[in-house]
Amino acid sequence: MATRPIQISIDEELLRRLDADPDARQRGRSAFVRTALRFYLEEKQRRDLEAQLGRAYQGHADELLGEVADMITDQPWPAN
Repeated sequence: MATRPIQISIDEELLRRLDADPDARQRGRSAFVRTALRFYLEEKQRRDLEAQLGRAYQGHADELLGEVADMITDQPWPAN
């Protein structure tokens, strides 16, 4: 994938921490920041999806339990 240079500003402490990180030193700042951004955006997308699912099913616990009640009842459960 083609990359495109951009300019970002970060505070001195964050830059110091970035430069002190062995992975960032080995891979380079740009690769490290790209990976961090990718991770952040994927995690944010996952959290957003979970929030959407939570809103969609909110207030429907009894309905959902009714749909799986037979499976739960018929499921062989280990003895304690």
